[in-house]
This record gives sequence, C-alpha cells and structure tokens, in this order.
Amino acid sequence: MSLRLWTAITIFLGSYLPLSIILLAQDFKYSNLNHGLCFSFWAEESSCSLPFQNPYASLPIFFVCLACFSITIITMSVIKLNNSSKITSTKYIPSELMNYTLPYVVSFMGMGADYGEASPDKFIGIFIFMIWIFWITYKSGQIILNPVLVAFGWKLHEITYSFAGSSSQHTTTALIKGPIEVGDIVQHNWIQEVMIVKKKQ
Repeated sequence: MSLRLWTAITIFLGSYLPLSIILLAQDFKYSNLNHGLCFSFWAEESSCSLPFQNPYASLPIFFVCLACFSITIITMSVIKLNNSSKITSTKYIPSELMNYTLPYVVSFMGMGADYGEASPDKFIGIFIFMIWIFWITYKSGQIILNPVLVAFGWKLHEITYSFAGSSSQHTTTALIKGPIEVGDIVQHNWIQEVMIVKKKQ
C-alpha cells in the first residue's frame, strides 16, 4: 500500500513523540512545583502562567507529535489485512526498530530548553535536517518503522512466508502484532516496503 504524502508526514512526526516529551521536560519550570496549583492561566487578569519557559514552542511540538502518533496507532489498528499466508520461518530483530529513530533523537538533545534563545539559523538547520530525514525515510519505504510501536506490542521480524496453495516462498521485513510461530496462518498487508502482520483469528 503506497502512502499519500500527508499520511507519511503524520507517521513521521508521530515517531518523534519521545523527543517531544524530552524537550517538554527540559522546558518545564521545575521551580513552579513549589507553588500551589493554578488552572486559570487562560483568564485575562489571572496571575497564573504555564509552567514552561517557552510554552508556545514546546507545547505545540508535543501536541502535534502526540496527535500524529495517535493517528498512527489508530491506522495500525484499523488497517485492512486482506491477504493470508503461512509463516515458514521467522527471525526477531530486537534492535533494528530502535536504530531508525535513536540517532535522530540524539541529534536534537542539544536543543534543550533554549527555544527562546536559539538563533534562527539553528532552527533553519534543524528544519532542513528534518526534511532530509523524512524524504530519505519516505523514499526508502521505511516510514512505518516507528520504534514507539514496540510499546504497543509491535515487533520487527524478518520472515519467510508462502501464499495459500503456492509452494513459492518469499522473504521480507514485517511488523508483527503479537507472537507468531512457524506454521501460523497470518493476515497481512503492506505499507510501502514493510509487511504489516497479525495472527489470523
């Protein structure tokens, strides 16, 4: 299944949810924890304020990534798996899924909580970097390889499978929900170059 550009962008931004949480935590004013709770910061004459140094940067980034990741999870749960195959071999790849995002997270750790102090050229450089990372990932067909999916039961495998009534075997990379074993009949579909697999009920 090919992805429309806006869908690919949504999935890509969702993969940066952990990064957005890190940046949000770094932007938080921990000194405010000593004050009482105050929830009327939206009122015109309120003395309350959001407990962030740069809330107009850190909060939108977080909520955009959260919304995009939520859409990704919903998409993964409702995707139609119209094909049926038999698993003839499977190899779990425990570290590969993490490798797709961790280098990018490390690249952004230097941003810290300096949204308000960062120079425009720094943001321009990060923006260009993000565009290149997205385009490379999109063109390689690996946009769905989101390491956060591990927390929701998805794991990356290299599998060999055969279609019903066929002796031909095929090998591919697959995101699999739940445990599978050799001989299991599974339902699957494709998102770009990655097979999405669930055990047949």
